[in-house]
Amino acid sequence: MIEKINQDLLKHVHPDAVESVQEIGLQSALYIHPEYLVAVCTYLRDTEGHYYDFLSNITAVDFFPADYFEVIYHLSSIPYQTQLTLKVKLPAGRSLDALPEVPSVSSVWRTADWHEREAYDLMGIFFTDHPDLRRILMPEDWEGFPLRKDYQDPETYHNIPVK
Repeated sequence: MIEKINQDLLKHVHPDAVESVQEIGLQSALYIHPEYLVAVCTYLRDTEGHYYDFLSNITAVDFFPADYFEVIYHLSSIPYQTQLTLKVKLPAGRSLDALPEVPSVSSVWRTADWHEREAYDLMGIFFTDHPDLRRILMPEDWEGFPLRKDYQDPETYHNIPVK
């Protein structure tokens, strides 16, 4: 299945859309170039034979001390009863002023809105063109991203001990 999808994307979206195919692990995955992510997702949602109509989850992984993040998209096709994992590898932006960026897929699947806000809030992944990218779990004035491996808990928050 993954090879057919890879070939379709090479032919119909862009030859550089798929960076690599991950065959190891519990589920195969396609590594997608960030520039083509929205086009790939739109194709997979709208094309007969694929019809990935449900985005079940978006998550992010911090590969610290290696200098990169991965954003992982879990897609399902309800009519065809298939699942697909897409991954986007991003260079790590460790400062609060230079976050790793990936295009938002909220224009493709509405559920991405909340998943992307969570990945932004907890991992510091910036989703370009997101309609309302702001914190969803942490207070608006919280500094840092608590699920990053290099995150340091503050001693206090508004004079309240955190630890």
